[in-house]
Order: sequence, then structure tokens, then C-alpha cells
Amino acid sequence: MSENKPQSDLFESPRSTWEGCSVLLDINDGDRLVFARLSAGATLKIGNKNCSLKPLLGCPFGSFFRVENGAQGPYLSRYTPSTEGNNVLEKGDGQSIDELRDNRALVDNNKAQSLTGEDINEMRRLGATGDEIVEALIANSATFEKKTVFSQEKYRLKKQKKYAPIVLLRRPFTRSICEAYLKKYPTRIGFLRMDTLSLLLSMANVSANSDVLVVDMVGGLLTGAVAERLGGAGYVCNTYIGGSPYPIDIARIFNFGDEICKRIVRSPLTDLFSVQNGLQKPVSQDSDSCNMESQSNDRISSPVSMEEVSLASENVISDVIPESTSSPVIKMSKPAKLGEKAPQEIISSWKEHGFSCLIIAAPELDTWSLVKEIFPLMSNSAPFAIYHQYLQPLATCMHNLQLGKMAIGMQISEPWLREYQVLPSRTHPCMQMNAFGGYILSGTKISPN
Repeated sequence: MSENKPQSDLFESPRSTWEGCSVLLDINDGDRLVFARLSAGATLKIGNKNCSLKPLLGCPFGSFFRVENGAQGPYLSRYTPSTEGNNVLEKGDGQSIDELRDNRALVDNNKAQSLTGEDINEMRRLGATGDEIVEALIANSATFEKKTVFSQEKYRLKKQKKYAPIVLLRRPFTRSICEAYLKKYPTRIGFLRMDTLSLLLSMANVSANSDVLVVDMVGGLLTGAVAERLGGAGYVCNTYIGGSPYPIDIARIFNFGDEICKRIVRSPLTDLFSVQNGLQKPVSQDSDSCNMESQSNDRISSPVSMEEVSLASENVISDVIPESTSSPVIKMSKPAKLGEKAPQEIISSWKEHGFSCLIIAAPELDTWSLVKEIFPLMSNSAPFAIYHQYLQPLATCMHNLQLGKMAIGMQISEPWLREYQVLPSRTHPCMQMNAFGGYILSGTKISPN
């Protein structure tokens, strides 16, 4: 990690940003999400303006920033949002003061606004702030006073996003990373929703001092979530079939310290089955195993680069740099290395005692063939949780586990989530929601006869 990173406790992340840390920038309340690595020379394009990210260094996570116009060009300044817009004045009987006002007489003919584009450009040249431009637009609107309170707030918010965009500095942890990827690039994480990921961790009983075996084909999100919950106490082993490990680039966004990174290791399935003297025990190479190995080349051999982590429709100029970029503009310290090969003594311990639990998120592999190979590595009474986007692969796996008397307490769960908008006099389910969260097969391994 960077030398400027503050020294903190193993189980507690720093509350403020530092040179070289990864952050999630939430622009205009989720309209645009960007992962960036902070440095003094990093910049971000917001609208048609390039803003330096240097003011974000040393600021606590959760801070708000606003784009302002200065003598040297646009810059990000610290900003404290007000909550007045969400408050609706009410009468003593609980009725809204604008209950007699509605929008039925309003006609959208582009004639209500008397302020022209030339006037707005002139205000910008004179150094007007975004708030001043928004207030001028409201003052020159012929229909603003006729709108309901809710419509007025929507109008103000729309203009604020255009002329005074707000940037929220968020910490990249399991929830924020999962929600950001699900919103922009759901295929990269196998359409894994946050509530589904939480159930995976809970059903597998991931806790401190556990040795968790993971098959992660969702970009490293599962590996990072397990490591975050372990907090540096215990190991997460990312296993894979074949000679190429699955990419875990998303796990590098978590800002893990050196101690936690050392607990994230990888090992091919053949090494986990090998004996202590280095001789390898043959693993069954039936047709199902061959099918597992001949999977999508794009998923295995083309890991997601740091540049692709940016979730913006507009490119981040220099804040997100790929590992093998051709023309690096900024020299930044490399993050702590994670995903090193598991030491032989640790593998020997796992072979003797078995893994504490198993989590699989590999939509592109045959579930039953994979479970059949991995199950002997688990200790008896170890819980497991398997995610898949479709039901049938899990149903087949569950049926075969029952026939082989390999596990008990098995169930297939379908997570369900409804998100609500909670505002005064406007609390209701969101109009657009994700209706499907995949399926989870969970259970407990038992000792074979």
C-alpha cells in the first residue's frame, strides 16, 4: 500500500481517504458511479468539465463535494447538503398546504423560461455559482409558483444536477461495490444482488477464524466479501480448475491492508488434493470435469482491468489506471498484493482438518461436477452455499447430493427484495426494481459411510 496510508487497527478501516486508496464516487445521487484511485494528479470528468481529485485527499468518507467555477477552472469544493427539500409543511390536521394545487393547467411548450442560454453563459463568465444559476432559473420561470411542492422540488433537483452537480465520496466495501456493479455491469458479477450475497455469507457461516474455500467466477466480489467479513482472522482460498486462476480484480478495490491481503490465497484444485511429499493424487477427469475446464475463455483469460472498473459513461481521465496501461500519466504506489499462491504448510493443514465452509459462485461451470470434485476437501459438518442464476443446475446438484447421502439440511432459496422510497407523504415501493436475485443451494456436509 501507499506509504501515506494511515496506520490503523487490523479490523478497522481508516475513516478518511489517503494517497493511492480506492474510492467510489457517487455523482448526482446514483446517476453516475465511478471507481477511482486517488492521487494528487488524478482528474475526473463531470459533464464537460475536468476536475482534480486532489481536494478529496484526507477527507472523511461520506463527504459531499460540489463542482464550482474558479479562476483556475472548475474544482471540487466541500459541501454540506441541506434537508429542507424533503420537508413538507403541513397543517394542524395533517393535510398538505398545497392539496388544492395541481399541475393540470401546466403546458410544456418551452415558453415558461425567460432565461436564455446566452444569459446562463454570461452568468458563468461573471463567476456565478451553480446555486445562483438554479435560483435564477427558478425566478425566471413563469410556472414554478403554480407547481405543487413536490413538482417544485423535482424541478429544483433536475436543474441542480445539470448546473451544480454533487459528488458523494463513498467507501468501497461489499455493499457499495455490489450495488455499483449490479447497476452498470451486472454480467461481470453474475447478476449477484446484495441481499443474495449477504445470504451466501450467512448460510455458509462465514465468521472469524474460518478457513473458507471459494470458487469465485464473479470477478472477485465474493472473495472480497468473504475477506471483509473475516477481518484478517482466517483464510479465504480461491480455488480453480485448470491452469489459469479466475480473475479477482474487484477484490483489489476494497482497500485491504497487508495483513488481510496475506489471508487471501489461491490454489488450483489439483494442489489441494496433492499429498504432502509433492506427489499428486489423481483427480477424476471424467467428461463432466472436462466440461468444467472448457468454459468461456473470455471469463478466465481476460480479467477485468482497473480501467474497466470505472462505471461511467464518460471516461475517467487519470484516476483509474489499468495494470498494464501503455501510457501511465500518474505514478502511484501499488496496492497490497492479494491472491498469492497458498503456502504448502497451509495446504497441508487444510488437507488434515478440511475447510470450515464452502461458497461457490460459478455460473459458467457445471454445478454438480464441481461440487462432486470439491466436497472431499470440506470437513464434516461444514456448511456450504452455492449461488446460480438459474434453478435447474442447483436442483440437479441437490438431487445428486441426496442420492449420495453426502449432505443434510439442504434447501434452495430464492431471495426477494423490495426497495422503498421513504419521503414525507411520498413513501411507496420504487417504480423500477430488480425482480430477480437468483437461487442459493445451502446445506451441511456429512461424513460418508
